[in-house]
Amino acid sequence: MIVFLSVLGTVSALLHGYAWLRVGADPMWPAPIGTVLTLLFATLSIALPLAMIGTRALESRVAVPLAWGAYVWLGTLFYLDVALLALDGTRLVFENVAHASALAPWVNEGSAGARALAAAAVALTLGLVTWGVTRGLAAPDIRRVHVKIAGLPPSFEGFRIVQLTDVHVGPLIRRRFVESLVERVHGLEPDLIAITGDLVDGSVSELASEVAPLAELKAPHGVRFVTGNHELFSGVDAWVAHLETLGLDVLRNRHVVIEKNGQSIVLAGIDDAHSPRFGGVSDLAAALRDRPPGPVVLLAHQPRGIDVASRAGVALQISGHTHGGQMQPFGALVRLEQPFLSGLHRVGDAQLWVSEGTGTWGPPLRIGTRSEISVIELHAA
Repeated sequence: MIVFLSVLGTVSALLHGYAWLRVGADPMWPAPIGTVLTLLFATLSIALPLAMIGTRALESRVAVPLAWGAYVWLGTLFYLDVALLALDGTRLVFENVAHASALAPWVNEGSAGARALAAAAVALTLGLVTWGVTRGLAAPDIRRVHVKIAGLPPSFEGFRIVQLTDVHVGPLIRRRFVESLVERVHGLEPDLIAITGDLVDGSVSELASEVAPLAELKAPHGVRFVTGNHELFSGVDAWVAHLETLGLDVLRNRHVVIEKNGQSIVLAGIDDAHSPRFGGVSDLAAALRDRPPGPVVLLAHQPRGIDVASRAGVALQISGHTHGGQMQPFGALVRLEQPFLSGLHRVGDAQLWVSEGTGTWGPPLRIGTRSEISVIELHAA
């Protein structure tokens, strides 16, 4: 916790510090404006991490509006810094070119130039955040994909797996959103429903009533769940026990055989790759042990295990975790950890489907990505 708080406080200070420098200090505003901006950024740099932590300890009637304010501001701050960096880079290039050309008289240096840059960054940020929140709050898209699998039994031609992932029920995403998901999933007539982790952000005691509508999910071949890293943060064993009471079949390093008209495929699931940090295990070998012949579909929260899955004979891995980057250009950082951000990919003899996520985490923004419910149809290769 000390390390977490130190990192959170440092990041907040750096983000606020750069924004204050370019918006509050460099423009050399008249004293009242400059003083207010300095106090504002200083206060927010302390309030943001405190608010993010406080949402886990306060009653929902206080925590929910507090979380909305904190996370919308975090998204705003992120894009303000991105806009300032982009405009600073553009300005430096322009000034270097202008000073060496006939454009020199047009170079606007000093406080006037800094004020123009600050105003442009703020305007750009407000536009992006407004658009991003609108997209973040919109109903998830239905994203359909057809996957061809060698050796798929004829009875499974057109078999439909509806995937929910990264819903992140918590301070911002509540029961009403879960109810709408259940209704929309049923309208898709799934053969099987797969929930690939990061369903919750909070304890069972906090969120049991918010996820209760999941008990209404029904499909001929069941509702299957695998853990994500946020279940680990939120009390994984308690959540597994609770989700099973709602009718979800939690695949923890094991497989089940899906039968249809006397034919079968194997559905396997593994705990999240971060499980060893929490005293658990993510064990693909155990999940596939003693499986019968036939194509294997693997549910795994993170895409990054696809190389191992391919070598183990998995035909299709279904994952989430990345959110597609959620707020670009943040996806560039996610790509440092994961092989793919979204979509269908082939790795060796296996295929990998990566959803961009059904909900949002942190800032309720979507920029350059989309919230989605995936409909994965299986077809013979």
